[in-house]
Amino acid sequence: MKSPDFNQIIDRHNTGSVKWDFLDRYLHLNTTDLLPMWVSDFDFESPKEVLQALSSRIDHGIFGYSERDDLYYQAVINWFSKRHKLPLNRDWFTSIEGVIPGLALLIQMLSKPGEGVIIQGPYYASFAKIITMNGRSVIENPLFESPEGYKIDYDHLEHILEHHRPPLLLLCNPHNPTGRCWDRDELLQLLILCKRYGTTVLSDEIWADLTLPWGKFTSILHLGSEWHSNVIVATSASKTFGLSSLRISNFLIPDTTLRQAFNDRLNAHGLDVFNSLSMTAATAAYQYGDTWLDKLQDYLAENNSWFKQALASYAPWCRMTKAEGTYLAWLDCRNLGLDDNALQQALIQKAKVAVSMGYCFGDQGKGFIRINLGCPRQYLEKTITGLAQLTW
Repeated sequence: MKSPDFNQIIDRHNTGSVKWDFLDRYLHLNTTDLLPMWVSDFDFESPKEVLQALSSRIDHGIFGYSERDDLYYQAVINWFSKRHKLPLNRDWFTSIEGVIPGLALLIQMLSKPGEGVIIQGPYYASFAKIITMNGRSVIENPLFESPEGYKIDYDHLEHILEHHRPPLLLLCNPHNPTGRCWDRDELLQLLILCKRYGTTVLSDEIWADLTLPWGKFTSILHLGSEWHSNVIVATSASKTFGLSSLRISNFLIPDTTLRQAFNDRLNAHGLDVFNSLSMTAATAAYQYGDTWLDKLQDYLAENNSWFKQALASYAPWCRMTKAEGTYLAWLDCRNLGLDDNALQQALIQKAKVAVSMGYCFGDQGKGFIRINLGCPRQYLEKTITGLAQLTW
């Protein structure tokens, strides 16, 4: 099989791409001359084995009601065993079309209207959205910056656990947008506190496969069965293999009572039928995507290192946060001395780059931007050329 060419430019215009075709709708930017570096959606072709499996399934021509088969379960179980040394029990699996919809249903299931849900800023904006739009309140446990990357403020976490007694904490691991991979000791300390105060941890681990060479992913499920009564893990092949619109995610719920309650809720919403193409793509990706992912990780690591060095040379006002996972760059732009509106206008008018503005990730994101490094190097070169136009 020919090696993937991650430098290949593939035109994504007019494919219904949120990232490339809908800047105006989502970012209110009525222009066509911006390089879209905002959505966490990479610009690489999926593995050839996935494309072949999809083609064969389409050639079959019938797309009736479908269910997860043995191959699907075994592919996922084998993947986590091989890549992460994490044994999974098939009984733990529940599935839904997307991590965010699953998290939203779990928020409905495990909390009451008006109760609080903890998230750790800078946080993924969709977390705050599904909390507030479901009638719950956001309780922030802000991360703090350090030379080694962002850290969890455990003193503050215990304070809000004790005073608010929230039913849920929504964890992101690896963390979007900062790229931190929480280590075993950090996760253990968090679980000890949450269990002490009766708080269930929902861990979004969708970025688990996309670690950098100097990073290591640890799932909360690695910490053992003693924590199973109050942890739920969300996984998906979507970020790893570029399958975001072929939506299927797995929520791993070791606790029997929690799992049955979630399955009942899925059935109550009619979410008991699965997309045959989504299952085909995910199964093939987990079965055959190992070598492809190794090469992708190498490329993403090179992009990360190249971009950091280029910033130092051409946009030294911009500090890149040390990441251990994801293909995102979390950039501190506060040296420019601009407020967020002026920063965004400078990026649009001078740099000609569309980014995710940091303020969308909560108060801890003010003065920051997030850029997607999951793209051919040529796009990063254009981004650096644009950022170099901004001076301090």
